[in-house]
Amino acid sequence: MTTPCLIADHWHDYELLDSGDGMKRERWGNHTLIRPESEAMWSRQNPSAWKKWDGWFHPSHNRSTAGQWIWKKNPPPPWNIHYKNLCFSIHPTATKQVGLFPEQASNWDWCSEQIIKIKTHTPRILNLFGYTGAASIAAAAAGGKVCHVDSSKAAVQWCSENARLSSIPEEAIRFIVDDCHKFILREQRRGNSYDAIILDPPTFGRGKSGELWRVEDQLEKLLENCLRLLSPSPLFLLLNTYSPHLSTSALEKMFSRLLIGLEHCENFSLTITPLALHGSQDGKLLPCGITSRILWKG
Repeated sequence: MTTPCLIADHWHDYELLDSGDGMKRERWGNHTLIRPESEAMWSRQNPSAWKKWDGWFHPSHNRSTAGQWIWKKNPPPPWNIHYKNLCFSIHPTATKQVGLFPEQASNWDWCSEQIIKIKTHTPRILNLFGYTGAASIAAAAAGGKVCHVDSSKAAVQWCSENARLSSIPEEAIRFIVDDCHKFILREQRRGNSYDAIILDPPTFGRGKSGELWRVEDQLEKLLENCLRLLSPSPLFLLLNTYSPHLSTSALEKMFSRLLIGLEHCENFSLTITPLALHGSQDGKLLPCGITSRILWKG
């Protein structure tokens, strides 16, 4: 059920160069960026290489205040990078993020492969906590009809721009700004269903009304409602998690409880796999969370 880690190794425009001492150095197209990385707990190798950078993110000591990018030259305008036939806009933000999680490319490929296999109909795909939409765009490019949901209007607009850059037809993705769990419950009441669901919930957050979200406390109920939203002949469910409190063993136990007794939850395979990026210069594997894949056998 648990397999060795997946490494996104088909990139040309992105490269994890090296990592260590709580930092990572990456190439995004023609720009080299240094950002904090809590998983990089080892010492840096080849310190002289770390002198080569274009932008360096310095976090704030005050958690309520955004950090700051330091640039050797003028800050660049947003630039584009490609993954296979997909195109994404890169824009460093005050939260250290740049608009893309490159380790997820393994999942984009896997989802695309499952969607392409469907010859009888256009599968309906729901992407929850969709952020800037790489998974939505990959699913749409593979032939799916996608509903992309995120609570951030800015993230949804960014996804729309990425879809345009990737030449995705307007009708292929429906963009929704909403609380993801509330959206699921409304879709249940409407009687809607989806052939596949992708979800990438945050580890911690607060809603618009101040409600507290901790993924380890609320994930099981969220997954239960997602499973109820699947069509009678589902294709797949893909979950990404980053919390240190959710191990592969904990996720296995959670899915075992959830999948018992659901009519359409038969004849499936479940794999739970750590994700990683490989440092091209230091050879280190950088952990990037865990992905859980349920694939139904049609």
